[in-house]
Amino acid sequence: MKITDIKIIPVNRFLYVKVFTDEGISGIGESGAWGFLDASAEAVETFKTYLIGKDPLQIEHHWQYMYRCFHFRGAAIMGAISAIDIALWDIAGKWFDVPTYTLLGGRCRDKVRTYYHVSGETTEELVAACVKAKEAGYNAVGHLSPFLDEPRSKAYFLPYAKMINEAVDRVRQIREAVGDDVDLCLELHRRMKPGEAIAFAQAVEKYHPFFLEDPVIPDNFDSMALVAEKSNVPIATGERIHTIQEFEMLFSRNAMSYARTSVCLCGGITGTKKIAAIAEAHGIPIVPHNPLSPVSTAACLQIAIATENLAIQELPDHETVSATEKYTSSKAVNQKSFKQSDMVTWVPRASQGFIEVPDRPGIGTDVVEGAETKFPYKRREINTRLSIDGSIVDQ
Repeated sequence: MKITDIKIIPVNRFLYVKVFTDEGISGIGESGAWGFLDASAEAVETFKTYLIGKDPLQIEHHWQYMYRCFHFRGAAIMGAISAIDIALWDIAGKWFDVPTYTLLGGRCRDKVRTYYHVSGETTEELVAACVKAKEAGYNAVGHLSPFLDEPRSKAYFLPYAKMINEAVDRVRQIREAVGDDVDLCLELHRRMKPGEAIAFAQAVEKYHPFFLEDPVIPDNFDSMALVAEKSNVPIATGERIHTIQEFEMLFSRNAMSYARTSVCLCGGITGTKKIAAIAEAHGIPIVPHNPLSPVSTAACLQIAIATENLAIQELPDHETVSATEKYTSSKAVNQKSFKQSDMVTWVPRASQGFIEVPDRPGIGTDVVEGAETKFPYKRREINTRLSIDGSIVDQ
């Protein structure tokens, strides 16, 4: 079997890569470099010149070749490698007529625990969203910002004491509303400095969050380690980290309790399995990062099923716009204007907070024919939040 073509398929706010073979089997993958998909597409074009004519089942060799060929890293490049890698694993599963997780060692569980995205621009909206998730059967909620999901177009300012106290009180209200039946995965969106994050962690720990995600920017591993050292609440990080070496440096610093592996950014299924193995050696479970489309969810499921040290799987709402658009757009987003589920042939769905293990060959889904025409690609606008003094705010 040989690779005959690689097609880049930009759809709405997503970038897919489809790999074709001379046996009539194709595979689909997705790039997680969501802010720079055009650059990621160009990286795929470069890798395409190497892959045409190669055996698609030599996945590890191709991964090493692409990863090491030009010595450069970064989100756009790693997103391209990830998309191609996922597509190759999809082909392998279809070739052997088994789900991809079977080729990764088989199932470690019969169903996958998920957490559902919740959001709100006000405390009342956020509490109501958490209650609604519980009523829908979820036993965990995530993307839960105790600092609210205010639009990026709104200038930000709060005095320090008010910022901390209001956020902690929101967590209190949510905990009282859902009880101990729902785990709270708090998303801090890199918006705090180390001292602020430590203070917040100490103030909120009595409400027993499952974890605090990215309390500070991930660029400085020592800063993340400092927060983890001073916090009794587990720290989750890694969604913006691209390489196995970066994860190992975080693990060795005891900088996290949960590894947020971005399957569509950190090297695909191959890269994620490498990271999960290193995490296991450190006693750290993984929480696959997944703000993308149903293709990403299907790929994440293969990892979640075949990896022993899984904690929980992030699950966005695929009946609306992308999570990345919902939380970063400067405009009012009509969430009912677009359904991701219309773009693909199969969408993984949760019941009572769990996704049953599928038995579909490969990763189990594909992009519908003509998706790029039905759902035209839109380049993302540059849009970040500012403080009332005009300086940059991380959100």
